[in-house]
Amino acid sequence: QVQLEESGGGLAQAGGSLRLSCAPSGRTFTLYAMGWFRQAPGKEREFVAVSWTAGGTTYADSVKGRFTISRGNTKNTMYLQMNSLKPEDTAVYYCAATLTPRSAEYFQLIATYDSWGQGTQVTVSS
Repeated sequence: QVQLEESGGGLAQAGGSLRLSCAPSGRTFTLYAMGWFRQAPGKEREFVAVSWTAGGTTYADSVKGRFTISRGNTKNTMYLQMNSLKPEDTAVYYCAATLTPRSAEYFQLIATYDSWGQGTQVTVSS
């Protein structure tokens, strides 16, 4: 079992930056992939970015070139550096993780992930 805790959300102006962190605990040595999803009010949860053990990363088209996902050197902490923020980036951001190796195309699917954090609010003002 893996527990995930997000931090780093808050308020930013359009064009600004925020950095989210996700700290796992529990069976962290078996984590295969960790990703970020977000959910805006009245919308479905959507994929943002993922990083997996083989060193691969994938981004949603809406954040490509602006967001960077990375993994820490110790304790499997994951980060999401968000630059050039836009009001449409406003959402609750969720950290997710899976223990199961899969092909990369599965990582954009919510059902792929075994564990989820509680979410952290990101609000971008215009």
